Amino acid sequence: MLNLRPAVGRVVAPLAAWLLRVGVTPDMVTVAGTVGAVAGSLAFFPRGSFFIGTAVVTLSVLTDALDGAMARLRGVSGPWGAFLDSTMDRIADASIFSALVLWYAGNGDSDVLMALSLLCLVSGVVISYAKARAEGLGMTCNVGIAERLERLIAVLAGTLLAGLGFEQGLAGALVLLAIVSLITVGQRLAEVRRQAVS
Repeated sequence: MLNLRPAVGRVVAPLAAWLLRVGVTPDMVTVAGTVGAVAGSLAFFPRGSFFIGTAVVTLSVLTDALDGAMARLRGVSGPWGAFLDSTMDRIADASIFSALVLWYAGNGDSDVLMALSLLCLVSGVVISYAKARAEGLGMTCNVGIAERLERLIAVLAGTLLAGLGFEQGLAGALVLLAIVSLITVGQRLAEVRRQAVS
């Protein structure tokens, strides 16, 4: 996998520094990004406006890099920021798949794709919960082929394709996501069991 962090850091750092100078906090950026992702997905995806919805959601989730850079510059990285960021991530992710459930339950008119969207929503929650619960029990759970970033890229690529008129691209993305998400749940269960019984 390409390591884009240095390049992203060079782009984000000046903006992060400027926001701090004008009194914006990392927490404000975290919450604003989540509000943008929720509003963008729920306002546009259920109506079939996938192109503009993808643009709004993508810009909003990019704040993940910005709030982290701000926290590091300010020297306030810590448990609260990590907790808030993870919680807001779950809300943003859930809003995207909930919006797709609404689309396929309505004008999208597909019970199968509605069910796949719901499966992606639930499995995404289970993937993050499995890691959090394992860490709460003193174990690690950093395994799986579908981490949050990969799942986010896949679903937004699918919605972008739908916005460009290729609706089968979104269907394909949901099928792929459902499969890799279930595999990831299995990988995390197996990893925690291995640590628990060894």
